[in-house]
Amino acid sequence: MTVSEQVTLSELARAGFAELSSAREALAELSNLTSTDIRNLLTAFARAGDPDSALRLVREHLERHPGRFSELSGLEWERLALLYGASEGLAQFWQRNPASLLPLLSRGGAIRSAQTYRDELLSAVESGETAAIPVLTPELQQRLRDNPEAWEEPIDRKVRAGEAGWSALRIRYRQLLAEITLADLEAADPTLLFSEVSRALSDLADAALEAAMLVARATLAAGGGSGIPIPAEHARKAPLAVIAMGKCGARELNIVSDVDVLFVTDSAASDIGTDDLLRATTRIAGETMRAIGAPSFEPPLWEVDPNLRPEGKDGALVRTVDSYLNYYDRWAQSWEFQALLKARYSVGDERIGTQFIAAVTPLIWATKDRPDFVGSVRRMRERVTENIDIADIDYQIKLGPGGLRDVEFSVQLLQLVHGAHDESLRLRSTLDALTALVQGGYIARADGEELSNSYRQLRVWEHRLQLRHLRRTALMPREHEPQRVLARTSGYGNAEALVTAWEKIKQRVRSLHIKIFYAPLLSAVAQLQGEDLLLTADAARDRLQSIGFKDPQGALRHLQTLTAGTSRRAQIQRNLLPVLLQWLGEGVNPDAGLLAFRRISEANAEQPWYLRLLRDGTEAAERLTRVLSGSRFGADLLEKMPECVAWLEDDSRLQPLASSAITEEMNALATRRETIEAVVEAVKRVHRREILRLVLSRLVGVTDEKQSAAGLDAAHTALLSVLLTQIQRFTPGADSLRIALIAMGRYGGGELGFASDLDVIAVYGAPEGVEGAASIAQTVVATLRQLVSDPLTGTELDLDLRPEGKNGSLVRNLTGYRNYYEKWSLTWEAQALLRARFVAGDKTLAAEFFEIADAVRYRDSFGSEQLREVRKLKARMETERLPRGAQPRRHLKLGPGGVSDTEWLVQLWQMQHGLKVPALRTVETLAALEAAVQAGICSAADARVLRTAWELASQLRSAIMLWEGRASDTLPTDRHALAGISCILGFDPAHTTELEEAWFSASRRARQVFEEQFFGARL
Repeated sequence: MTVSEQVTLSELARAGFAELSSAREALAELSNLTSTDIRNLLTAFARAGDPDSALRLVREHLERHPGRFSELSGLEWERLALLYGASEGLAQFWQRNPASLLPLLSRGGAIRSAQTYRDELLSAVESGETAAIPVLTPELQQRLRDNPEAWEEPIDRKVRAGEAGWSALRIRYRQLLAEITLADLEAADPTLLFSEVSRALSDLADAALEAAMLVARATLAAGGGSGIPIPAEHARKAPLAVIAMGKCGARELNIVSDVDVLFVTDSAASDIGTDDLLRATTRIAGETMRAIGAPSFEPPLWEVDPNLRPEGKDGALVRTVDSYLNYYDRWAQSWEFQALLKARYSVGDERIGTQFIAAVTPLIWATKDRPDFVGSVRRMRERVTENIDIADIDYQIKLGPGGLRDVEFSVQLLQLVHGAHDESLRLRSTLDALTALVQGGYIARADGEELSNSYRQLRVWEHRLQLRHLRRTALMPREHEPQRVLARTSGYGNAEALVTAWEKIKQRVRSLHIKIFYAPLLSAVAQLQGEDLLLTADAARDRLQSIGFKDPQGALRHLQTLTAGTSRRAQIQRNLLPVLLQWLGEGVNPDAGLLAFRRISEANAEQPWYLRLLRDGTEAAERLTRVLSGSRFGADLLEKMPECVAWLEDDSRLQPLASSAITEEMNALATRRETIEAVVEAVKRVHRREILRLVLSRLVGVTDEKQSAAGLDAAHTALLSVLLTQIQRFTPGADSLRIALIAMGRYGGGELGFASDLDVIAVYGAPEGVEGAASIAQTVVATLRQLVSDPLTGTELDLDLRPEGKNGSLVRNLTGYRNYYEKWSLTWEAQALLRARFVAGDKTLAAEFFEIADAVRYRDSFGSEQLREVRKLKARMETERLPRGAQPRRHLKLGPGGVSDTEWLVQLWQMQHGLKVPALRTVETLAALEAAVQAGICSAADARVLRTAWELASQLRSAIMLWEGRASDTLPTDRHALAGISCILGFDPAHTTELEEAWFSASRRARQVFEEQFFGARL
């Protein structure tokens, strides 16, 4: 029997090999080369995460270094297989540097003290042939402060400079990393060893930074390094401290991770002038980073990342303590203080480092009281997810939903919220802080343990993935084979078990994030059965305030009302409120949202579908909270018609109805009423319902601005049509009259927004012999204006565009209109008629009216006198009608580049060219603008500018109405209001300047086009 035949293919498969035949031959060959029994080798390689890869790498090693593994014991073979089967990166390292491998296999893995790592790496960079650099131990630093002449004592070490120092540092670092890695791989349960491993990795990184700084100083003292040389004395003595941030600062570093740092100096700690000191320490910091991360013979260890410094990549690499504090006091954002939560003195000048930490610590715990804390918390979470490739999001162990960042975010947020008053929470490590939160009663013990276990497991998987090629990664493999390898290296039997565990952890972390932050709020207002913690009222108020509630005490009262009692409704709402609170907190006005939710819940208390919708209709419940916390207009309407919440789970029910369908329903209700009051009540309820449908569909993204305009036109037109008919029915003598309503302005153009009035003019006709026809028509139209008015929906009938304006008769007959337009009409009245459109009443009468109107609005000639009149009136309107104290550039209608600029320019073209260009004879502004382009009147580029500004102004006016519940033509200056408007329009509510700049930019360009075309127009 040959050596290879001593092992069956089944045994190889059970050992974890995938390539069975080639593995058997390779094992036999390895057995012959090393004089090791093949079955012992099989036992050893069965320990490997990837036996095939381990076997291949061992053979490659022997090809480069023959005879190396001939004397290995069984345990040493197992350790070799463990390392090579888990890390091709370490295997390649030992192929370059084989000397330390056998001693490691003999003694096994180890986790040493921070001082040992420091001593090992400092010894590694020592040399007897280059620059003399003092090793600044804490004892030496104290001696130097007490006695500056100690610099002259023989306390220097000879340190290798340049790439020789880099290589020495990197080789010894990886040897020590392999010790930690082997200890981790040999652990029966790596999750239990995780904290020790991550602390050891952090200590090793500290040691590497200190050794790298020594190499940097030696390099610069010898005149080397990149950049302008600095004096050797400055290179040796310039004080510099390194502040570890992020995972390194928390002493929970990864196998391969960026090491976030800040570099700090202090002119008071040196006799070097400030400018020279900053120049020298910047060179030292730069060379320190190069010693660890620059390309060289021995590959870089990791990246030293200083981008958490003030102003990020654009900021100074090194600052003094005072400079940092000045920045944090004047310019820093809340997320920067949150980043400081993990700041720790690492290496370098200890006095400067501890001074910095002591100075910034109070700033960290005052963060929750900053005005922008809530927005900053959201932005911080977004910062780590905004650059994730959408294709990777479901595979992200670190940044994806239910990943490491969700755990860290939950813990840090609770620390910031409660740590201001509870110093026991002021810890850097995620796991230590999680333990403290449990002990302090902020997280239920079972939830804390589950979150801790999930975090440890996720970190172990992250370590194993990074170990494979010694590269930074946090992506769960997509394919089965690498999943199988990860399963074997992390204690899972197979790929299926790994994926199942991962999916479970993701789900639990997501749910625990909500539960640990929001669920305890309910314990502050109700004794909940089964709860093992009771959040105090003060802690609950802090927590509510941190998620955006301005009146946390009021919110607690609402929560108490919603959860009181033992009814099924109270129980379901207790279960749902943690999630609903999160969604409300993500809105701009959670206080109003929670109050509205309470009222709607009370109104629907007896409706079984309501609780089902909240419990089972996740999207509907989220939509409801979005509406309630993001739109006062929507919330007010929903409170009046709470049954309409049911629409939110079905997009088809949010689609606007046709005017004919609304009219038919209104007519059916109206004809069964015996009084005009009853008619109005029934018809208005339908109208309000349809406005609410449009509001909800717009807020949740089912419809856009154009669809909303069409829906508003349909609802308003149905209302006017039915009310006009019914008023004539109940007004004596009116049934003999013909009355037509002509829409004007944005209503006439079919361009209504939620803030638009209904501009109309009215015309009547009467049979001969009817006495008092004018008076009866006047009564009908006056009654219509009164009955249409509805403060809840903001609906108003505006008749001011009639002849003679407010001083004229509410309604005229055809003769009256003809006489007026022939004798008295001004150019602006012809301009107003450009958007005239029949909407309700007698169609035949309206057609006769338009015969008169067409002769007025599309005249044979448009002379210089008319042009001057239009220009003069536009200028007057801008100066006289602009509200007192309003900032012109914020006025969306009359301000520069506002709605009126585009509309007046388009209407000027219509009056000038409408008779000759039939396509211009349209009531729609944008259609007329496109016709002007086709006719060569306006360039396509200018039309795009005008369209953009007009559409954005229209959207802003509607959004203001949706947010505030009242119409306004002025873009607010209040940041809270701007955030609400931004959210409605899809802008980032955390960056309201983006919305402002979008408008200022669009309106500025539109004004330029307007002035060139309107005031530069020639006949």
